[in-house]
Amino acid sequence: MGSLDPKAIMTPSEKKHLITRNLQEVLGEEKITEILAKRDLKLYWGTATTGKPHVAYFLPMSKIGDFLKAGCEVTILFADLHAYLDNMKAPWELLALRTQYYEHAIKAMLTSLKVPLEKLKFIKGSEYQLSKEYTLDMYRLSSLVTEHDAKKAGAEVVKQVGNPLLSGLMYPGLQALDEEYLKVDAQFGGVDQRKIFTYADKYLPQLGYSKRAHLMNPMIPGLTGAKMSSSEEDSKIDLLDSSASVKKKMKKAFCEPGKVENNGVLAFAKYVLFPLLNTGEGFLIQRGASNGGDIEYTTYEQMESDFSQGLLHPGDLKAAVEVRLNALLEPIRKIFEAPELVKLVKDAYPPPAKVSKTIAAATDDVVAPHRLNIRVGKIIEVNKHPEAETLYVEKIDLGESSGPRTIVSGLVNFVPQSEMLNRMVIVLTNLKPAKMRGIESAGMVLCASSDEPRQCEPLDAPTGSQPGDRVLVEGYETGEPDTVLNPKKKVWEKLQEDLRVSASGNAEWQGNSLQTANGPVAAKTLKNVPIK
Repeated sequence: MGSLDPKAIMTPSEKKHLITRNLQEVLGEEKITEILAKRDLKLYWGTATTGKPHVAYFLPMSKIGDFLKAGCEVTILFADLHAYLDNMKAPWELLALRTQYYEHAIKAMLTSLKVPLEKLKFIKGSEYQLSKEYTLDMYRLSSLVTEHDAKKAGAEVVKQVGNPLLSGLMYPGLQALDEEYLKVDAQFGGVDQRKIFTYADKYLPQLGYSKRAHLMNPMIPGLTGAKMSSSEEDSKIDLLDSSASVKKKMKKAFCEPGKVENNGVLAFAKYVLFPLLNTGEGFLIQRGASNGGDIEYTTYEQMESDFSQGLLHPGDLKAAVEVRLNALLEPIRKIFEAPELVKLVKDAYPPPAKVSKTIAAATDDVVAPHRLNIRVGKIIEVNKHPEAETLYVEKIDLGESSGPRTIVSGLVNFVPQSEMLNRMVIVLTNLKPAKMRGIESAGMVLCASSDEPRQCEPLDAPTGSQPGDRVLVEGYETGEPDTVLNPKKKVWEKLQEDLRVSASGNAEWQGNSLQTANGPVAAKTLKNVPIK
């Protein structure tokens, strides 16, 4: 698992081992073998230039490091056109600055990983995706692809909403054509892109272009225990965070004793830190004599085995990962001390501007999820409604100084009363209070719901949640919620259309995660259903 000397002459089989190690799946492996027998591989990886890159980017960077060490010609595509079309969240001018930031950040990460950069190049999608030839190929592709195939290809990565935009059907085609226009042998991405890769395999030959190989990284949980998001300061570790901030966030990271599955700390050690070890170097974990003394692991498998058996404490593991992570981040922090880069960071990611009253009034009609005040609540009392046999009357603690709220929910036929009591639930708190069969209800318990068969279950709060924790939609954190949603403007009804439980069981709005600082909101059993 140790790192190889990039200057050493490698055989084709050694290069292939380095290219494919730690991947979850490879499509077209025989093609890679054939090419490596003749020359070095050419491949690309694409990323949309939206949120700030954080330490989760070390996962693809670690593999890109392997590719470069194996002599591959690597192209990194900054998908600025995709980023612009993605709800048009950022203007072109800002995207141009963010593209510059991404290039500097990625070069700094690879430098920290001690990777040779001679065979690395960057390109923006807008440099060729607006050309006459590319546009004509998109039209040609649209005459071959069915709506079914386009929708299926993007199912894992394109936001799944009630009223999908046409752009979502175009994305898989754009990504397939990139393989031809970048003149590569292979594309690298997460395993969540597998359907797009098989789509490319099917349709590129129909345009007269050759199939490419596809290299897929596993999907791993975020280092802090949830999906890392640039929206939640405590849920992600920024590349430029101070060493003290990294230490604080790692201490708060969720790492359940003995549990290997969905353990972001272990996954980071496996896929990023262990591949960086030099031959003969071990992974040192320092601990007091009362905890067994220092221990050094030469393989990840040894570490995982000890952790699963309770022989390695989560606190000791997190402390060791924090030390190595800070060692990785220190060269990046030094690079970004340059005055021109300090300015670039400020320009590319300006702090949210204070909104004037005039502008705020003008944006009252903007229907966006920040207007919803969704909170974690704990049901401290529950009884059946005296006038309606299908309704519960609940007292729910929302962490408010005014005390618990009374909320009426139609869950009698779906959840036993005993399972409602002391349950942590997700509550929409800024609906206008309304009487339900004579009892005023001051909120709504959000549930995953299906009509056929008729099923309904309250959404679950992340582990570690407390009453009153705010639930935000990833990417829509700025802006204040309405004090009370105006029923006449139907803000809730419009937003609710795109609230769903995903195929993985997580609550989403237009494909963006609903989450607290402790992680994503989820449904216990129901998947691919609306949230009501």
